[in-house]
Amino acid sequence: MLRIGSGAGFAGDRIEPAIALVEQGNLDYLILEGLAERTIALAQKHKKTNQTHGYNIYLEERIRVLLPVLLKKNVRLITNMGAANPVSAANKIMEIAKEMGLPCKVAAVTGDDVVDKVNGEYEVWETGKRLKEYEPIISANAYLGIEALLPALETDANIIVTGRVADPSLVLAPIVHHYKWDLEHYDLMGQGTLIGHLLECAGQITGGYFADPGRKDVEGLDHLGFPYAIIEPNGTATITKLANTGGVVNLQTVKEQLLYEIHDPTHYFTPDCIADFSTAQLKEIGKDKVLVYGATGKRKPDSLKVSVGYHAGFLGEGEISYAGSSAFQRGELAQQILEKRLLPNYPELKSDLIGVSSLHHGQFAGFQPYEVRVRVAALCETEDEASRIGHEVESLYTNGPAGGGGARKRVEEVIGIVSTFIKREEITVKTQVLE
Repeated sequence: MLRIGSGAGFAGDRIEPAIALVEQGNLDYLILEGLAERTIALAQKHKKTNQTHGYNIYLEERIRVLLPVLLKKNVRLITNMGAANPVSAANKIMEIAKEMGLPCKVAAVTGDDVVDKVNGEYEVWETGKRLKEYEPIISANAYLGIEALLPALETDANIIVTGRVADPSLVLAPIVHHYKWDLEHYDLMGQGTLIGHLLECAGQITGGYFADPGRKDVEGLDHLGFPYAIIEPNGTATITKLANTGGVVNLQTVKEQLLYEIHDPTHYFTPDCIADFSTAQLKEIGKDKVLVYGATGKRKPDSLKVSVGYHAGFLGEGEISYAGSSAFQRGELAQQILEKRLLPNYPELKSDLIGVSSLHHGQFAGFQPYEVRVRVAALCETEDEASRIGHEVESLYTNGPAGGGGARKRVEEVIGIVSTFIKREEITVKTQVLE
């Protein structure tokens, strides 16, 4: 039966669990998922400074350690680490392969970059405003589905590198390719989408994001194993992990991941179908083994979601710490000073005592912390405006209250993210093969 492993759940994930999966998991495919909404917008910025950049910054490091064992074990790699520049990512992989003297075939999938196809009159999904109200636009990337990946799979490339592809599609595509599923058999598409959704965040489903000491204890988080799925021709799958790794796979971890980021479980929109997870059945069949089956689906949407990155201003930020018996009172006094000096020019200034009021905006009754960290921040139009915030915090060193330390200031460009939709027929997908 088909075996697919999840070797990364975000751009900066660990590499050791992926190596272990390839070495010991008897896999057919390894998936490295590394794109969040902001990730690709930041990658587009890097590409504008250098046309050969714009792919995942860890791509070279990961390929150097994975490529020898991928080829040795005959495991194919599918990854969206191409980010804003899949072709340059493919070229870098080939460069590494040649340097290491390893035969390698790489397929780069492009077509998700639609920044030249969207215009200011497109409606923004979250706000109902027009896209022109968010200019300047940095990036616009459509969520491609399995139809973009299947031609690349037909090339028998060892590695397939993409840009913005819907996360579950990275897993669904090799299932469809392997078992020759009908793309219009939407119940199968829904079940395959569920498998992809369960695997897409790697260590989340093996207990990483699940762990909560005293309530949901998980052993071995220092050597957390990543998941893989054993998939039958009808789509029934067993979610599991390597026996010699930390973490856990059980009904709780699988249910939490099933509900992660799906909004309406009866209508989970993807480029490949509208999946219905409410029909899914889960059954624990052994230690670290959960059987998953029964998800269904409906006809795929006519349009594809587009994630749009735009310049949203500059974040000015400053922090300073106070410790000792009157730490809380001095922290409050620092807040008052900063607010009086900054609020007239920064009416949306956010002021927090981290660990006391930064999340719930109110102190717990009877709670007197021995140490606090004051943080103020505001979104500004210019870098100069943003830099003044950190400067004001730093000036508290000698301008009171007593005993401030560890001051830090920072200015950062803010990338905002909104969504719109584009018709499928406006997308042109290409597969470029290097060998």
